[in-house]
Amino acid sequence: MTGVVLRRRTPSRKVDKSRRGGSLNANVIISCAVTGAGDTVGKHPAIPVTPRQIAESALEAHAAGAAIVHLHVRDPKTGKAARDQKLYRETVGFIRASGADVVINLTAGMGGDFVFDPSHPASGGPGTDMADASERVAHVEELKPEICTLDCGYLNFGDGAFLATAGVLREMARRVQAAGVKPEIECFELGHIWLAKQLMAEGLIDPPPLFQLCLGIPWGAEATTEAILAMRNHLPAGANWAGFAIGRMQMPFVAQAILLGGHVRVGLEDNIWLDRGVAATNGALVNRAREVVERMGASIATPAEARVRLGLKQQI
Repeated sequence: MTGVVLRRRTPSRKVDKSRRGGSLNANVIISCAVTGAGDTVGKHPAIPVTPRQIAESALEAHAAGAAIVHLHVRDPKTGKAARDQKLYRETVGFIRASGADVVINLTAGMGGDFVFDPSHPASGGPGTDMADASERVAHVEELKPEICTLDCGYLNFGDGAFLATAGVLREMARRVQAAGVKPEIECFELGHIWLAKQLMAEGLIDPPPLFQLCLGIPWGAEATTEAILAMRNHLPAGANWAGFAIGRMQMPFVAQAILLGGHVRVGLEDNIWLDRGVAATNGALVNRAREVVERMGASIATPAEARVRLGLKQQI
């Protein structure tokens, strides 16, 4: 037996590879957040504002490789954030009339903004916009996009706050589920993931769940590797997920999300610059993200591939 080393065999363990570092995503879904609700008009020469502008910018992003376009609307006169159902109807109508095969994702995050004012502590000050669950998803129930967002909890958001109680989220989830729409669960910190898992346990979110990990937004999770890794590791087994960071960290987190097995999001909602001093367009940001994806040896997913991967219901 000289020269033979006997090794003790250990029982094999099943490992969830989606939770291991280095599990690079080989087929990446790019989502483009087209305009957002932030105060970016005036800080950029061409933030999409009108329904036609938003739709055209969404189609530009899709042509560059975005399988999903995430849409807010704005007041055409002021450029400020809006939740007018008519504006959503016009924007979605333009996109659908184009015949483009793109997945539409409508925000349902409006109606939860509270700005504290010492003179009006109960009702809030200028900029406060609070609505019940039915108002927050009325446009989703009417237009039936394939995806809508579900911002899963409270957040100190800049100098204000975003408010969504568990009860409001339960009612929103019920309505979205009844409409046959996939909720994109937007999570800004670990407690939001915990609440989302509770909604799943109550049968209010159908499998497979779709999570969006949002980093760098004051005052949620910071845009760090440690933060996104912790959030990813708390997702339920079998979840689909994407991640993004805002501002100058947008493109680094395209690479970071891919390395951890996720999908990606870019767009003018989160970052208005392509390079230092160079204003971005949605098409340019998607092109840059596509270059990152392909240089990492991965491919970008088509809308058809995204629908299969995410378990979407193409309703119209």
